[in-house]
Amino acid sequence: MSKLMEVVGTMFFKNGKLLIDKPRSKNTFQMIGGKVENGETIREAAIRECHEELGEKAIFDEKLLEFVMDFEEIATSDPSKKIHMNIFKYNGELEGELTISEEIEAFMWFGENDDKKILSNTLKNEIVPYCIKNGLIKEKIKDEGEVR
Repeated sequence: MSKLMEVVGTMFFKNGKLLIDKPRSKNTFQMIGGKVENGETIREAAIRECHEELGEKAIFDEKLLEFVMDFEEIATSDPSKKIHMNIFKYNGELEGELTISEEIEAFMWFGENDDKKILSNTLKNEIVPYCIKNGLIKEKIKDEGEVR
């Protein structure tokens, strides 16, 4: 059997929401991440992909990336290909601003009540359930004392 393609994804959170992006070439929102290049460690790939996808105005401390899990799955882009997904979590606040590019057409902070139909299989089946279970994505709760 051929070696699995190594892929990385990084989770950034703000106000109980997960940062996701929409590549121009895809119909769904994806994780910040991509393929590990030859000679690169998974950590180096995660850092490179964050810089590439978030744009040069996004500011984060590379030392705050923490490896949290990995799993195998079917590639969204090619259902005949299995990939080995390596997931990092950013333990800090993303600073600066996100920049769209030739590759990325939109960003979104995804919360528990947002429409899961816009998500890639990885996000829908693995990442969002993990985030909800671990309290990383939180539901918006209406303040009971509020008068409308």
